[in-house]
Amino acid sequence: IEGFVDPNQKLMEGPFGDHTGFYSLADWYPAFHVTAITTRRDPIYTTTIVGKPPMEDYFLGKATERIFLPLLKMLIPDIVDYSLPISGVFHNCAFVKIRKEYPQQARRVMHAIWGAGQMAFTKFIIVVDEHVDVHNEQDVLFHLFANTDPQRDVEIVTGPVDILDHASIEYGWGGKVGFDATAKTPAEGKVRAWPKELDFDTATRELITRRWRDYGID
Repeated sequence: IEGFVDPNQKLMEGPFGDHTGFYSLADWYPAFHVTAITTRRDPIYTTTIVGKPPMEDYFLGKATERIFLPLLKMLIPDIVDYSLPISGVFHNCAFVKIRKEYPQQARRVMHAIWGAGQMAFTKFIIVVDEHVDVHNEQDVLFHLFANTDPQRDVEIVTGPVDILDHASIEYGWGGKVGFDATAKTPAEGKVRAWPKELDFDTATRELITRRWRDYGID
């Protein structure tokens, strides 16, 4: 496709069914004037269909998430892994796993993410300890609800958000929030004695898994 864009011309576009699962509101956008379309004799038109997730772009986005993990770990070495859950349509939410080594480390990671390119648009960040599976939404939410005190562990900031975020205060900017869902230490303020998390050791878990049938459970 060949053509040109007049930088002084904008046309009204929308509403448009977008990857957010909502119809983006009509707005002024640059116009592309097509001067030629060149194809082979039997062209194949490749595209993705966007809409309420999951759609094709979700799987492309998850692949991009994995590709960028090493780069993100270079920028923020505290990070062990991260996940952009389907419910957050990528730019709305991030689950982040860290190897916690000092007080308030989760807050440092939140602000580092908000300063890292496209990650700056992340509206909700949940930081968990390294044993939590960030690709298991239930596991992340369990630790969020169990380890977070709303008066102590919530970081609220104002800054740029995705222009498709219809809930923001203004176009392109609004509030963002981070949750420190890690286990707390006495050095982090008013913290009571922290209990040990209930869990089976690996050997016990594997033994139970192998013997389900012996217990009469198919």
